[in-house]
Amino acid sequence: MSREPIGVFDSGLGGLTAVRELLNALPHENIVYFGDTGRVPYGNRSKSTIIKYAQQDAKFLLSKNVKFIIAACGTVSSVASDLGGRIPVPFTGVVKPTARAAVKATKNGKIGVIGTSATIGSNSYKKEIEAIAPDMLVYQQDCPLFVPLVENGFISEDDPIVVMVVERYLQKFKDIGVDTIILGCTHYPILRGVISKVMGSGVSLIDSGRETALYTAKLLEEKGLLNDGGECGETSFYVSDTPDGFSHLAGMFLDRNMDDEVTQIDIEQY
Repeated sequence: MSREPIGVFDSGLGGLTAVRELLNALPHENIVYFGDTGRVPYGNRSKSTIIKYAQQDAKFLLSKNVKFIIAACGTVSSVASDLGGRIPVPFTGVVKPTARAAVKATKNGKIGVIGTSATIGSNSYKKEIEAIAPDMLVYQQDCPLFVPLVENGFISEDDPIVVMVVERYLQKFKDIGVDTIILGCTHYPILRGVISKVMGSGVSLIDSGRETALYTAKLLEEKGLLNDGGECGETSFYVSDTPDGFSHLAGMFLDRNMDDEVTQIDIEQY
């Protein structure tokens, strides 16, 4: 049994969707979450900048004695996928478990991938899917407006602005007839309702946060790192910008009341 926490980082709030799934799958685990809210989004940064940010984020989590690190960020998982070879604890991104779930879910072999510009530009999901199942047809679309919408609370499936943006990005998937879409950024599950409304109930939406949480549970068990104690774990929250307003938005991501203290840190020290 290992009582050390799981470390999770993201460019902002999106990684909290992965934390929500971790709390469901691994209720006894302690979790340390870092949201780089001062430098969000990562998706329009250069590769070298994304790698630098990812290394700093991981170093901060390591300072908290974590036993496992999750890059709950599609951009980092795609552009800085070799981060695991540079840190002394087990690591996973979101690409591999999510790609596997999409291949399993599709019935017609047409898979759509949505993500940040950096994620789509890296072709990470396309490469992973084709490595698993070369006969799959993979279509990609970057959705740079999704993260700002979510970070600013524009998430209602009845909001005409949100609907218009989603329709604009996903129309080609409807025309092609994809039956499975990877939500390749952990912000995107917050827009799940409107995406489903636009695409229709026959399209499966693959939540990268959920698939990564399930994959993490499997890895922790294999490595003997599960905390199977009787008490529920504790979650600590850290951000790189002012925590004002974080609790409200975090509550939306976690689907619970946020009474936890949020601590601001200087990520440039790491």
